[in-house]
Amino acid sequence: MSQAVKDAAVVDGPVVDVANLHTHFHTDEGVVKAVDGVSFRIEQGHTLGIVGESGSGKSVTSLSIMQLLASSAKIETGTISLLGKDLVGLPEPQMRGIRGKDVSMIFQEPMTSLNPVFTVGAQVMEAIILHQEVSKAEARERTIALFKEVGIPEPEQRVDSYPHQMSGGQKQRVMIAMALSCNPKLLIADEPTTALDVTIQKQILDMLRKLRDERGMAILFITHDLGVIAEIADEVLVMFRGEMVEQGPVLDIFENPKHPYTKGLLACRPRLDTPYRLLPTVSDFMDIKVVESPQGQRIEVIEKELDAARLNQLKTQGRGRLLHPKSQLAEIGHPWEEANHLPDATAVEEGTKPLLSVRDLKVHFPVRRGLLARVVDHVKAVDGVSFDVYPGQTLGLVGESGCGKTTCGRAILRLVEPTSGKVTFDGKDVRALGRTDLREIRSQMQIIFQDPYGSLNPRMTIESAITEPMVIQGIGSGKKDRRDRAAALLEEVDLSSAFLRRYPHEFSGGQRQRICIARSIAVEPEFIICDESVSALDVSVQAQVLNLLKRLQEQRGLTYIFISHDLSVVKFMADMMAVMNQGKIVEFGPSEAIYEHPREDYTRRLISATPNDDLEHIRKLVAQRKQLRTG
Repeated sequence: MSQAVKDAAVVDGPVVDVANLHTHFHTDEGVVKAVDGVSFRIEQGHTLGIVGESGSGKSVTSLSIMQLLASSAKIETGTISLLGKDLVGLPEPQMRGIRGKDVSMIFQEPMTSLNPVFTVGAQVMEAIILHQEVSKAEARERTIALFKEVGIPEPEQRVDSYPHQMSGGQKQRVMIAMALSCNPKLLIADEPTTALDVTIQKQILDMLRKLRDERGMAILFITHDLGVIAEIADEVLVMFRGEMVEQGPVLDIFENPKHPYTKGLLACRPRLDTPYRLLPTVSDFMDIKVVESPQGQRIEVIEKELDAARLNQLKTQGRGRLLHPKSQLAEIGHPWEEANHLPDATAVEEGTKPLLSVRDLKVHFPVRRGLLARVVDHVKAVDGVSFDVYPGQTLGLVGESGCGKTTCGRAILRLVEPTSGKVTFDGKDVRALGRTDLREIRSQMQIIFQDPYGSLNPRMTIESAITEPMVIQGIGSGKKDRRDRAAALLEEVDLSSAFLRRYPHEFSGGQRQRICIARSIAVEPEFIICDESVSALDVSVQAQVLNLLKRLQEQRGLTYIFISHDLSVVKFMADMMAVMNQGKIVEFGPSEAIYEHPREDYTRRLISATPNDDLEHIRKLVAQRKQLRTG
């Protein structure tokens, strides 16, 4: 055991012991068994990772421990022992004394977890004063020390900042500081890195490991991403539809997964070295069948074998890489002859005109101060960006939040007005177009946004959402024709045409994103900007949507700009890649070449920050953890 853990208060037995937990929701439609017989224990200084898709019950498990369940939910049976005390049925006044003090929780979205009208320091101080008998001045000093511990720069000044004045990574650090403020024995981290860039994610994971080892905490880490689990967990529990389907040490789970669902989760995540043109999905490893029994409906899993024929299909099916003309590759320092191209790579024919040409594009936002709101400076969101995209290509724009990639995409469509530069689409100067011409060209240029929940009007049926752009662009001979087109579009994105009369709230995140894709192709575009279009999805659903986008590109001859902070996703999707930092393109070339031989330190940092689930890497981490505890 490390000296840091030795110095921490020693806990006799497991910090938390959950046995046969059943948490059910009682709804108008019947009983939903959100958690159905889950058991685990976490020792001091250890991390248990719970992994599964949305709806698997992992978050409800954590809320059961915190006793923060909705009024419709009830723990039917089971025990939750925290430091030897059973929390099930504990009166709320006693539970309030335990929350924050013995067990704390970091929620997924820091922006909605922080009160926008109070400073971040005041919110952390409130937790300290509530559980410890200290003065306001001492609470402030402890808050500054916590901010320093979790790596917030200039903690003495940041303690007086409001949430909107901090980045997403800094807000998450504030939430971690709040969770640590009373030195809890158990820290629950519910998807704490899902909304963050890979570089910030790596910093948060490194920090949680460090704090766990120094403070001797137990951590319950919840995520849908097994790549993240590989970086932080000692033990793994895999959940599917409320049940635990597999549990064991992290190396065992990755080296020899037993359950087909675990095998599917491991396979569907795009890796930087993935050999696939199309990603495997969970359905390649299992089917599910609803079985009626005297106790009600239950799910039966039918295991499938991912045979050699299917593997070969995933590696060879679909479009290959389409790179810039060989003369342009030579100009940007990637000569065709010197590169180790994949067998499926081809170059655009010489003399082909780009579908989209961007030259010296700039988007500067004015900074105004004072009573008269004078312009005192500019934020250079996009600062002189140039590139070409050829018909049928996918250009990947990758970089951290704030690098300018989303602003660049919106400026191309004139959803944000450029400050200067030239955007040429299919021979037309986009910046010179009037309102009528701009509306017409937007039928050829579409965008899929990041958030499928915010992209659909909750008051409109799916039929209205898909047919509305047809009406605007004058597509279809009448209402019936447009309805038939919408039905066909739903079938094309692997949804039932029977969904037309439903509303957005009746669908999962992955289904909503498919609806957004159907809406984007409703006007028969040539070019689509995919702006973080899979970052909000579970990895299993993400694989399905990425495969769908590739299939639609091949069938419809689409051209994409694919924007993401995740280099592994961009590398899987893109032919050419542009790495952006501080409003500029710092590296440009074939995606394979940039991954194999990155030229910029910034690109190398992005690659190294990508979660690594390689077995050798996991063995190394396991050995380090063992040495730390026994050294």
